[in-house]
Amino acid sequence: MADPSSSFPPTPETQQVPQVLVVRPWRQRYWLHALLLLLTFYTTLVVGARIEYNFLHGLPPFYEGDDSLAFFPLFWAMQPANLLLGVPFSVSLMLILLAHEMGHYLYCKRYYVWATLPAFIPFPTLFGTLGAFIRIRSPIRSRAALFDIGIAGPIAGFIVASAVLWISLGLSRTHTPYPAGERIDLNYPLIFYVMHAVRDGWATPYAISHLPLGRAALHPMAIAAWIGMFATALNLLPGGQLDGGHIVFSLAPGAHRAVSRLTIAGLMVLTYFSWAGWLLWAVLLAISGMRHPVVPRVPGVGGGRRTVAAFGLLMLVLTFVPAPVAHSSLPEVVRGVTQSMGH
Repeated sequence: MADPSSSFPPTPETQQVPQVLVVRPWRQRYWLHALLLLLTFYTTLVVGARIEYNFLHGLPPFYEGDDSLAFFPLFWAMQPANLLLGVPFSVSLMLILLAHEMGHYLYCKRYYVWATLPAFIPFPTLFGTLGAFIRIRSPIRSRAALFDIGIAGPIAGFIVASAVLWISLGLSRTHTPYPAGERIDLNYPLIFYVMHAVRDGWATPYAISHLPLGRAALHPMAIAAWIGMFATALNLLPGGQLDGGHIVFSLAPGAHRAVSRLTIAGLMVLTYFSWAGWLLWAVLLAISGMRHPVVPRVPGVGGGRRTVAAFGLLMLVLTFVPAPVAHSSLPEVVRGVTQSMGH
């Protein structure tokens, strides 16, 4: 319906006054974030208690022998003495995840971008959680802001995970060999070997300084550091709406689609030769990888941020491992499933 005053010449009474559109921010559901935080703390405590129990008894962290604890020992962990065993793992992992998400959140605040508080995802997985995330509820106004918000999380998480790793290597021990079929073995990213070598050259020797990492029983805090490094690598994958995809888009918007496709292709190759789990990430990137939030393309990103981007690439090199879980390529997984069905 037209404004009736528009049919007459403007007068002081009818003169249109410029209007400012004010977007009402979303209400933070503090109770929900607090509940998810507490639930995730509990699920990581349960998993951490199992890992700590195995560590104290000279067992691999993910021991699966006939005499092992349950995958998610909920009833066993109801005893306070057992549950408290999970504190080192749980606190370490939660701090790493929180640092990552708060890196994003604080830079959103800096650029007046409306975002939710970090939401943790409790789940009885091997690690007790599916991670954490924030949701951005308003537009990002520049490529520089997109870059800073995107890379702040991985940097914050990497720093905390590195500190946890440094401390936990000093708490690790010599492991007792167990048959390969009775445990899940993790492969370590480059940052683990770098830290191990630096500690080996430190003035004060530590328990496993003379051992290769493959023969060390890592402290549960080191397992939390491994998860943090793995999460950093996943988020830095250069594609879609992952942090790495945001970084690529902020540096070169026109290359985002092609780089996303190359990343998907690379993950499909790694699915077959290294780790079947990459298939899930390839599918997720294929679903959302070609889309990206609308961000003004001018102005571009300056040289200082390109230097920070180079550090982001270094973090990806240090944290990425082609086969996070040993003996888990697609043919090996299919072969194992076929053999178990045959029995």
